[in-house]
Amino acid sequence: MLEGARERRVHSGGVDLCVAETGDARRPTVVLVHGYPDSKEVWSEVAARLADRFHVVLYDVRGHGGSTAPRPLRGGFTLEKLTDDFLAVADAVSPGRPVHLVGHDWGSVQGWEFVTARRAEGRIASFTSVSGPSLDHFGHWLTERAGRPTPRRVGQLLGQGARSWYVYALHTPVLPELAWRGPLGKHWPGILRRLEKPPTDGYPTASLPRDAAHGAWLYRDNVRARLRRPRADPYAHAPVQLVVPLKDVFLSERLYDGLERWVPRLVRRTLPARHWVPRTRPDLLAGWITDFVTAVESDRPAVAAEGAYTDRFAGQLVLVTGAGGGIGRATALAFARSGARVVAVDRDAGAAAQTAELARGAGAPAAWAETADVSGEQAMEKLAARVAAEYGVVDVLVNNAGIGLAGSFFDTTPEDWKKVLDVNLWGVIHGCRLFGRQMSERGQGGHIVNVASAAAYQPSRALAAYAASKAAVLMLSECLRAELAGRGIGVTAVCPGPVTTGITATAHFAGAGADEEERRRKRVARLYGMRNYPPERVAEAILDAVARDRAVVPVTPEARGARLLSRFLPRVSRAVARVKPPL
Repeated sequence: MLEGARERRVHSGGVDLCVAETGDARRPTVVLVHGYPDSKEVWSEVAARLADRFHVVLYDVRGHGGSTAPRPLRGGFTLEKLTDDFLAVADAVSPGRPVHLVGHDWGSVQGWEFVTARRAEGRIASFTSVSGPSLDHFGHWLTERAGRPTPRRVGQLLGQGARSWYVYALHTPVLPELAWRGPLGKHWPGILRRLEKPPTDGYPTASLPRDAAHGAWLYRDNVRARLRRPRADPYAHAPVQLVVPLKDVFLSERLYDGLERWVPRLVRRTLPARHWVPRTRPDLLAGWITDFVTAVESDRPAVAAEGAYTDRFAGQLVLVTGAGGGIGRATALAFARSGARVVAVDRDAGAAAQTAELARGAGAPAAWAETADVSGEQAMEKLAARVAAEYGVVDVLVNNAGIGLAGSFFDTTPEDWKKVLDVNLWGVIHGCRLFGRQMSERGQGGHIVNVASAAAYQPSRALAAYAASKAAVLMLSECLRAELAGRGIGVTAVCPGPVTTGITATAHFAGAGADEEERRRKRVARLYGMRNYPPERVAEAILDAVARDRAVVPVTPEARGARLLSRFLPRVSRAVARVKPPL
């Protein structure tokens, strides 16, 4: 049970509903509706995060948790009766003021009914749908694909049909009840832990076997009837935020194709998670609910950012090192345009502040500047602690800070080696260790991007120290990806080729005097300028890599060509390495 919540009973159509409330009742009311085979406790983590901003209401659906079951069960769980229950709860907890509705799984199926039913019009200010379609929209989706089959549509039908195996099972008489009250009910918590690894504090509740047995009638009373004869006008009368977990084993994201037809005011969100998002990603979900409800209450567009990945990164916390310019700044601004909250880190305080200011102008709901030298262990520890305390746990970490070093191996001094390894390798290690540990301990997934280089796999006679540092970053990324996969944390190594950035102006040339070093810098800067590959292209590749959870991403044609040579023609790659570069 949610700590500090107030409970009441609400009578509706022959059942008593168990309703819990938390937060200030004078604030906007957010009603959370659970799915199958859950009770309201599935929302406890999200409710706790919303309670400081809203009046949060959770209730057990009839026949679940502390609510009584209808008698008889058959016919007692129709969407019409569930709508009666919702309206009774809304009238009790928020008389005269519309509520913001949030539903997961069957709670979302119910929510679609509520937000499209004429008798509920005016009682719902907004609706956030998580992992649960409208049965009417689903019915039209099926009819359109079956009526006008194409190979793609047939594939979608077969794919969703395979995912819906459990729906067929729940329509069988008696067997589901016997299974849930017997072995399935006993082993379900363990099954859920293996499938999704949610926190287990008080969830699932002891009422699970009874709840699941009763809840089978949600399917029997509604699914076949609505899919065969969907309503002709299931239009949403309130703004809708659709949250789609991309790894949901029960529902295909294609199920929501064409939803704009029924929902004129629609905001889409996607995240790399499985079905039970209220338990596995409560921070992100609570943040999206907060942003959406706040936008609706203030009568402004729900999404201000217009980036290509707004549905994926809006509201997420992204930290970029080396963000004072070049690839780091371009990446911070790309995430900002997608609506992410951005922490721009650089050892140059002024450059970091300028990036944060630009990020706010680009669409970030919040952007902050932090100063740190990534090569310093204590400095990074202080940064990680400060970011966690003031902004929260990072969702996406981009270890981008780096320095250039060229020259003969025998001209490269131990001091040169230490400097390049401290920044290019130890900076990445510090970031992964500190921010990655926070992600892991939070248990809600995340992503780490380590910016390496094409030099990580393409050797060069003039880049021994630099290439060694970047090769280490590449292998570190591969090892971390293997270790963190089971914790829902992706790791990507991005390997750019020649990119027009400020790194050429600060690169060090081992063995060269001051005048000769300056001459070489200008020459390399001129060559890179002639190549004219902008850092914004690398930033686009980084966002795409995170969205697709890619392992190794070569950027620029040169980097992709070198990658192919290293894998399939290593002797050619070694021959290229012997060519003296124009430094």
